[in-house]
Formats: sequence, C-alpha cells, structure tokens
Amino acid sequence: MYGPPGSASARRPVRVPGKPARGSAAVYHDDSWGPLPPRSATPLVFRFVLSVLILPLWWLLLAVLFLVFLAFALVADIFTLIPGFEKGFGKVMDRFHAAVALWPAWSVTWPELRHEGDADYYRARADGKVAGLTAAQLTAREAGKAPPPGPYDIPVRDYRAVGAGHVVEVARAHGWDLSHDLPSDPARIVRLRRLPEAP
Repeated sequence: MYGPPGSASARRPVRVPGKPARGSAAVYHDDSWGPLPPRSATPLVFRFVLSVLILPLWWLLLAVLFLVFLAFALVADIFTLIPGFEKGFGKVMDRFHAAVALWPAWSVTWPELRHEGDADYYRARADGKVAGLTAAQLTAREAGKAPPPGPYDIPVRDYRAVGAGHVVEVARAHGWDLSHDLPSDPARIVRLRRLPEAP
C-alpha cells in the first residue's frame, strides 16, 4: 500500500486517506508498522549515559526559555497595536512547542535501557498511553468541558517493541484513529484524532 518493506515510500510519513474497516485485524501491510528491531547494547548504554549528563542541562535551558517567553508575554500588550502581532506570536509559540520535546528522541531512560526488546513492557506502555488519552477525554466530557487540546501524539519510545500498528489497533478500540491532518511516521511517532461520539 505504501511501498515494499524497507523502501523509501515505506519509511516516509504517511497520510491516511480514509478510515479502514474496524474489523480488519491487520492495520498495514508493510513491516514499518511492526515492531522495531532491538537496538545494540553498547550504543544504547552510551546514549543513556549522555542522557544522564545532558538532559538536566536541556531541561534548564527549556526552563530559561519558558521564563523568557513568560516575561515577554507580560509586556506583549504594548505590541498588540501592531497589526498581526498577536497571530504571529501565537504561531511562533505553536512552532516552538512542536519543535521542542521534554524528552528528545535521542535520549534513553533507565526503563528503556532495561526493557529494550521487551514486547510485554512496551505493550503495557502503549496501552497505558492510549488509556490515558481516553480517560482525559471522558473526564472532560463528563465535566462538560472542552476536550484537552491536541496534538494526541504517541512517540516511538512508548511502542518500540510492539510497533505502531499495535498502537493503531488499540486506539481504534478506544474510539481513536490516525490523524488526517498530521502525518504519522511509524518509526518516530503515531498521531491520533478522536472519532466523533455516536449519537
């Protein structure tokens, strides 16, 4: 459907044109949506050590940037007289939020180091992530509030040993589907959207 396993088309982010039948067991027909191969121990340990050393500095930098944006927002009312300033500032904030991750893709946590290749661990992790998104939606609906704003993304660190296809199957069982607005890349991230509730 998206090219043979291992081809360039299979590795590209995919836009899904329509929703497949709910009863289908297989979500996709190429290996890119299946479990990722376990990573070698030596590079993994090296990345874990780097994470321990660099992540505190990364989080400190994010905190400083947040304070800078906060300080700027306090005086930004002066600039609202400039046409288009408010919209432009909002776009900058959205791009910053999309580009910056609390846990960068290169980082490796202690649980990830210990459970590399452990399908049961990653299955529980992926299922818990989908359950958490669903619970937040249901809590907001019961309270009569707007649902939490998206994006509803699940990164590869939550499903590595079970594959993106497992995330999609579990998500569909809980009333989610792949986003049509933002592409999913099974080797990096699965982007979801909430399906409309049945009347």
